[in-house]
Amino acid sequence: MNPANPLATPSTPRLAWMMVALLVPVALLNYLDRQLVATMQKSIMSTVEGIDSQAKWGHVLAWFKWTYAIVSPIAGYVADRFGRSRVITLSLFVWSLDTWATGHVTTYEQLVATRAIMGLSEAFYIPAALALIADHHSSATRSRAVGAHQIGIYIGVMMGSMGGYVAEDPGLGWRWAFSVLGLLGMAYAVPLWWVLRDTPRNPGTAVPRPLGAATELLGDRNFRLLLLYFTLPALAGWVVRDWMPSVLQKDLGLTQGLAGVSAVVWWQGAAIFSAIGGGWLADRWMRRSPRGRQQVSALGMAIIVPALLGVGIVIGLGSLPLAIAFLVLFGVGWGLFDSNNMPILSQIARPDQRATGYGLMNLASISCGGLADIGFGWLRDREVPLNLIFGCFAGIACLSAWLVLRINPASSDKS
Repeated sequence: MNPANPLATPSTPRLAWMMVALLVPVALLNYLDRQLVATMQKSIMSTVEGIDSQAKWGHVLAWFKWTYAIVSPIAGYVADRFGRSRVITLSLFVWSLDTWATGHVTTYEQLVATRAIMGLSEAFYIPAALALIADHHSSATRSRAVGAHQIGIYIGVMMGSMGGYVAEDPGLGWRWAFSVLGLLGMAYAVPLWWVLRDTPRNPGTAVPRPLGAATELLGDRNFRLLLLYFTLPALAGWVVRDWMPSVLQKDLGLTQGLAGVSAVVWWQGAAIFSAIGGGWLADRWMRRSPRGRQQVSALGMAIIVPALLGVGIVIGLGSLPLAIAFLVLFGVGWGLFDSNNMPILSQIARPDQRATGYGLMNLASISCGGLADIGFGWLRDREVPLNLIFGCFAGIACLSAWLVLRINPASSDKS
């Protein structure tokens, strides 16, 4: 074991993949809980007092992201310092309790508060979970393992897309959905506490202090490029995930239920297959070049460019089938991007810095995502054409493809 590495060598394949399997349901709940708000917008706005504009709704979405972003670097350091498994389990329990509480809010201020608390509590999950997977898996399987974990995220978003139907059902409703999911999450956290495992630590190696770890990472040119690359596509990603159900409902005259399914299921389904294929392709490409993961990720960005241009144009033309087709293309590109971010970080940051590094990436990415949500709501209130908005996102994706290819790691895996 490298003395600079405070973690043991990767686990046996059976244990390594078991950790991924245990985390998939947590990832599912992590994104299902947050996606429901987007697909239940109409029902929530009609029953929660004080939400009287799209801009205010944008603030509901943004407060989740801002607390998530601010806490993410701290959450990453806590996972590096105290272990991933306990952080994951406690995060699941707290955000599930908050999910249950969301089902009982009655005012705009209460809803904003529960979304802020959800952002704070969920911020501890992704950096710890992806770092745990990277700890257990060697470079040979790391992209595939991260891709498999992301399946839980995509399924959670897809299930969340059904929220409109649940909200419109007189026997269920949006409050019922939040209450049940909160109880399920708290129940799963109990056995997870006992079965989720960290890799052993070397007791002779100290974890860097928070500012020391952040300073070292930010002083690395490759990390700064990855930070910017991770942030820019999130502007479009969050808007597609949070606003597309509302866009299809308003611009194409769909019901809340059909809009939610059409806006989410198809592209998230495409992302599942793309993440699996992208993980496999990146792991194989790494045998030929240490930049293999960057190249696969850049391919994803190249696919996202025409997808965003097309979405903006065809929705303006009133075509749901074409809108779904371009969203599927977006999902293909997103899966290639999403499955390789932690593996690329693992080529740049030491194991004891990975959760901290991902936390810093979340800080930048989700802060900007919150601004994008508010900005998109503001633009929608002023009826700015969608083709202009998504055209700007496509230009950002072009820049992102160039940025990731500028990353030049010294080896296949940093230790």
